[in-house]
Amino acid sequence: MGFPDRSEEAKCCAEVDNRMSVMDIWKRRLRRRMRVMICGEPVLRRVADPITEVTDEIRELADRMITTMFENEVRGVGLAGPQVGVGQRIITLATHDPDEPVPGDASPGELLLGPRMPLALVNPEVLWTDSQTESSIEGCLSIPGISGMVERPGRIILRAMLLNGETLQVECAGLLGRCLLHEIDHLDGVLFIDRMKEEERAAIAPRVAALERRAQRDSGRASGRRAAGESVGS
Repeated sequence: MGFPDRSEEAKCCAEVDNRMSVMDIWKRRLRRRMRVMICGEPVLRRVADPITEVTDEIRELADRMITTMFENEVRGVGLAGPQVGVGQRIITLATHDPDEPVPGDASPGELLLGPRMPLALVNPEVLWTDSQTESSIEGCLSIPGISGMVERPGRIILRAMLLNGETLQVECAGLLGRCLLHEIDHLDGVLFIDRMKEEERAAIAPRVAALERRAQRDSGRASGRRAAGESVGS
C-alpha cells in the first residue's frame, strides 16, 4: 500500500515556517504520533463508548491515529481508538492505496471506501456476517511480533459514519472486511489472539505474557512520572 509522500510533507512544513530546523519538523511530527497501547494495558480490554458528536477534537484524533498507523515501526492498515488509549468507538483504515485502481470484482465497500483511504469511521458496527468463513494470518500493532491464523466471515454488512457526517451501510469483503472485523473487535475489548485456535494460543502464550509484563512496567513508569510531575507542580 502507499504512504504519504515525505518530500511533499517536508515542503509543507517549510512553508509554515521556513526558519524551522529539520529537528523541529520531526519533533512536531512525533508530537502528532500517539503511543500505541500494548496488550496488558487495561484499555484494550474495555468496551469503548459511542461517539455522540463528531467534533474538531474527534477529527484531530482521527488525523493523529492515521499518522500513528503510518509512522509506527510496523505500518498498519487499521487502528482503533483503544489502541491509542482512547475509549471511544472510532477506527482508521488504510487497506487500499487510493492511487491504485480498485479491482472490478471487489466488494461494494471496497469500491466505495478504497478511493477515500486513509479514512476514519465513527461508531462502526457489523449488521450481518456471512456464514462462509475464511482463514488468514493476522497481526496487530498492539501485539508486536506475534501473528496467527484467524477464521472470520468472508463478507459482512457494515454501518458507520464518516467524519463529514455521512452515514453508510455497505457490504464489505476481502482485506477491508477482515480489517473491519479486527478493529471493531478492539472496540469491544477483543484481541485477534482471542479468536485463534486453542492450541495456537497456547503456543504463543509465553510471548503474550512477556508483552503484558512489559505493558505493566511501562504503565507503572508512566504513573510514576505523572505523580512526580504533580508533586513538583503542587
